[in-house]
Amino acid sequence: MGVINSRFRGKRRDGPPLPPGQYLTTDFPVLATGATPRVVTDRWSFSLTTPDGQGHRWTWPEFIALPQQKIVVDIHCVTRWSKLGTAWTGVSIDTLLDAAGADLSSVSHVMAHAYGGYTTNVPLADLVDGKAMIAHTFDGKPLHPEHGGPARLLVPHLYFWKSAKWVNELHLLTQDEPGFWEANGYHMYGDPWQEQRYA
Repeated sequence: MGVINSRFRGKRRDGPPLPPGQYLTTDFPVLATGATPRVVTDRWSFSLTTPDGQGHRWTWPEFIALPQQKIVVDIHCVTRWSKLGTAWTGVSIDTLLDAAGADLSSVSHVMAHAYGGYTTNVPLADLVDGKAMIAHTFDGKPLHPEHGGPARLLVPHLYFWKSAKWVNELHLLTQDEPGFWEANGYHMYGDPWQEQRYA
């Protein structure tokens, strides 16, 4: 008969469930592949570009004048930390698409571009109907540059690499294409509850 050593049993954690393989943190870890871009709002701009290269561009004052939304969501990083109940303010992707008058009839995916050259792909369906925003405030304060300030994409139901820091463009696509991490082995979709870390 085998002997079960109690030290090898999983440690139980009270509270809400986490995606598989994640641990809970109250910190906000910072992970980056390069230097942090320092983008001042006087020079910041954000564009929404259609597949044929047309689009709409907002300056910071124009962006801040759009209807604002506050949300509280859990976030999950592919490096295995999860942070619960994070509070954000920003402009929903629905509002930006409506303001731009974008024709979405042929659009299936979106490529997010960021200052510094980072890119990541997201299905359009995962950005609309209140699922995502361009966030500029975290926990009641302007978003710090280390966390993507002055503004980042926020797609909280996917791994956090999809929430591109320092975002400056959403390019609408007629088919899926890999972004930076997806071209380097990460999963094309990135659902934390399915543990879709790698391709």
